[in-house]
Amino acid sequence: MMSKLAALGGTAAVPRERRRVEWPLIEDEDRKAVLDALDGPRLVSDTDGVNAVSILEESWARRFGFGHCVAVSNGTAALSLALAALGIGPGDEVIVPALSFIATGLAPVHQMAVPVFADIDPVTFNIDPDDIERRITDRTRAIIPVHLHGAPADMDRITGIAARHDLKVVEDAAQAPGATHRGRPVGGIGDAGSFSLQVSKNIPTCGEGGLLVTGDDELAGAMRRGRQFGEVIEAGRERDYVSYGLGWNHKMNALQAAFTVAQLARFDEYERARQRNITGFLARLAKLPGLQVPTALPDTTHAWHILRFRFDPAAFGLDGVRPEALRSTVRRLLRAEGVPMSQYQLMPLPDQKVFVDRVGFGSGHPWAVTGAPGTVAGEDYPVTRAVIADSLTIQKRHLHPGSGDLLALYADAFEKVWQNLDMVATLAKAAS
Repeated sequence: MMSKLAALGGTAAVPRERRRVEWPLIEDEDRKAVLDALDGPRLVSDTDGVNAVSILEESWARRFGFGHCVAVSNGTAALSLALAALGIGPGDEVIVPALSFIATGLAPVHQMAVPVFADIDPVTFNIDPDDIERRITDRTRAIIPVHLHGAPADMDRITGIAARHDLKVVEDAAQAPGATHRGRPVGGIGDAGSFSLQVSKNIPTCGEGGLLVTGDDELAGAMRRGRQFGEVIEAGRERDYVSYGLGWNHKMNALQAAFTVAQLARFDEYERARQRNITGFLARLAKLPGLQVPTALPDTTHAWHILRFRFDPAAFGLDGVRPEALRSTVRRLLRAEGVPMSQYQLMPLPDQKVFVDRVGFGSGHPWAVTGAPGTVAGEDYPVTRAVIADSLTIQKRHLHPGSGDLLALYADAFEKVWQNLDMVATLAKAAS
């Protein structure tokens, strides 16, 4: 017997008392780590000797197998600093995916370089290597592949393209700590990788933070100088306050670092639970017609930072119904059942006003430097537009290692809605 949908007066699949989920989990060891750092002698990273920031850098590099790790103020600063350390600047073009967080597109602009947008793969939602090749010009200097939602991008093909065209690769792994591609940790496959420790991430800090990783000694030195006004800060070397090149104040403080060190110590335990909980949840949903669940491709480890689901109107028997109408209908019904579905991105990156209007640094810079053709809202990125039109996401709740029971209730809610496909069709047709 079909259960009555909550949107129509039935009982919700997820009781209200079960809907609140804390993330991050803040334990006694996190509080102790922050207090110990507060009571310690070194609250910033520009002091000689071991401090919480250097401990985080060493711990992160050791856990994931990176040659060097440089802690910075946030993930956006990490991306910009990586490009700067690689010499990306005015007159250069950097290829980025059309679907990502705004920081990916802004990072080149911060360096007076021009972001060139490429379409995405319909399954992984990551940048399409074929479209990368179509976008390369004689001004292209770098590619920023994003491991979106925790799914590794196709790094074999991307690094191959970069090698053929002498391009730098900066991995945006903001959402993907712990993800791997053919046994290699993301972030450590290209020339440099950037991570975000923002409080919503699967390895968070108590606010904002970021990390840069690389296997190149010289590049790591440039990153360290860049985060500290262009100065050279080394153990045993007295600070001379000389800027040896352009730099910024992108330092991380000890409290942020100490919190993340404590979180990192529990990451493996949390990750095992997440993988078990999420893969079980997705296995149930994969049986539902017309629903494309996020997928870990062969030889990869997905970090499942965000779960994005696509809905196919044709599989619902809704030929001619706009995908947006089905998406909004499913969102309404699932939220009524207690599943916090959200749209997340509302437009492709190239449609953002900052890129369409090209105010930039004034007088159309940096685009005026390259003479790049104008970007027009609505320009063709067909896969990106289709994904935005027909998909919804679940965020944060599933990161809690104890979320297995909650995800089972979410699966109940999905199955309940799918038991009422006639009503879904009626509502979607009306919305369309």
